[in-house]
Amino acid sequence: MCLREDLQKLADNGWQNQYVKIKPLLTEEQLIYAGFECEITESQKQFVNPFWFSIGRAYLFKEDNYPCVIYNSENLPIGFINFYTWLPNKKGYSWSFFIDKNHQGRGYGKASAQLAVSILKSANPKMPIKLATEVANKKAQALYRLLGFKQLAEKDGDDLIFEL
Repeated sequence: MCLREDLQKLADNGWQNQYVKIKPLLTEEQLIYAGFECEITESQKQFVNPFWFSIGRAYLFKEDNYPCVIYNSENLPIGFINFYTWLPNKKGYSWSFFIDKNHQGRGYGKASAQLAVSILKSANPKMPIKLATEVANKKAQALYRLLGFKQLAEKDGDDLIFEL
């Protein structure tokens, strides 16, 4: 089974916690939000794949990518997340996400990461979750450790790799 199939079999209530909800990117309105309206700070741009890279990968490799929009408890869009199959060996799941700069500092990043772990573990409990981050991105590294990820000895280019 591929990532997309694993995710699509999940019940709707598995896609939310008390702080955030994640919905598949399916509409033009969601695409416009994620591509143009959802912005990160200039300093964060060095740490995150641009939206268009993620959406392009999702278009080219549909079964291994699942782009979504993150909403807060008031159902307002606050961020973007793309779930994807870990490459090159496809022996893991991963995600890339960001929270709009106007909604940062409110716990949405942590709540979204916790929900992402829950979603991927529900989709396939046997599949490890791997995340890569820049060496300089100390905030992401602290979040991953808080969520129980362990840093691996291997690297993805210059990026550090964490696994749960």
